[in-house]
Amino acid sequence: MTRSEFDDIRAHIAAEEGDSDDLLQIARTLLDDLEQARLREATLRARYLNLLTAARATMAAGTVGDPDPLTFLRHELAKRGQLPTGDEDVTRILSDAHMAEALLAQMDETPPNHHHTASRMRRCTGPARRLPR
Repeated sequence: MTRSEFDDIRAHIAAEEGDSDDLLQIARTLLDDLEQARLREATLRARYLNLLTAARATMAAGTVGDPDPLTFLRHELAKRGQLPTGDEDVTRILSDAHMAEALLAQMDETPPNHHHTASRMRRCTGPARRLPR
């Protein structure tokens, strides 16, 4: 959604105030949450693209024999304070990488549990779920 679409929805909600103020407050809250999630996603996508670009430039620099091919990646990691600073950091980072690799491999082997999702959906809806008064 674009910023103007969020503004249009907010204007529509404001025009509807009256008997259903609780529902309108819920709609405002959900709209704010949605906009925040969209902004976080855009930020994460931009950071991912920067990191991917640095990784590709690092590989390209290594291919052409650059004396310090890690310059691009080092710069990108330093911007976020993510460079390892000592032996303890190095050990933890390598351990995290091995664990992430193992978890991803396990995810590839295990089919998603659709029963759990359906069960969760039933808990979130139905007569037991009430709106605030």
